[in-house]
Amino acid sequence: MSGLNGLPSIDQVLHFSAGQIHRNRLPAFKFTHMIHSCYSSKEDLSIFDGHPGHLRVVKDLRSPICEDVMAVDWMADDLSGPIAPWPGSTMRLTFMRLNEGLGDEEKAKVLGAVVEIKDCIGSLDQMTYGENFSPWRAKGFSIMSIAIFPRMNELEELDSKQEVVELKKDKVRELMESVIELDYMVGDSATAIWLRLYRLLTFMDRLG
Repeated sequence: MSGLNGLPSIDQVLHFSAGQIHRNRLPAFKFTHMIHSCYSSKEDLSIFDGHPGHLRVVKDLRSPICEDVMAVDWMADDLSGPIAPWPGSTMRLTFMRLNEGLGDEEKAKVLGAVVEIKDCIGSLDQMTYGENFSPWRAKGFSIMSIAIFPRMNELEELDSKQEVVELKKDKVRELMESVIELDYMVGDSATAIWLRLYRLLTFMDRLG
């Protein structure tokens, strides 16, 4: 897995973090590790995807090391705060798979609910959200968000007020087939490489 150490040095990479998922709030999806990376544009993502170093790592991660992979990409149009989360900060990742046949109006309604949730969360360093533009590797999940908290304590405080968030979700729950929620603690990039994994989730913020 040492090849992962070289990926942050690729010119197009603005941020790269990899490590074990802290908590999977929907056990039916048994992802155990994840990668989060940021790029300035879709073009930079495309260059990274085709980089020999990246292709070599992808090859190394295939079976028997990695049982399953899911990847999602979106544009972070309303980014505030630092591009790279501080070590020790905590992420709450939410991935939504909508019911089949829904159009732009329904997608806009779901994104609107995400904005409402953002507005009611305190102690938040950053939140990005958007629509996935790489559907061929996302297992049907089309809308996603990342909420970044300074420490685990702030995330646990949100959980203590979960009824407020659930009221916002209730407005669009009938539009969603399934939801994945994961918690992840950002580690020191020098120590965030793992030796063995079974399932890998990758996702990218595109900064637009």
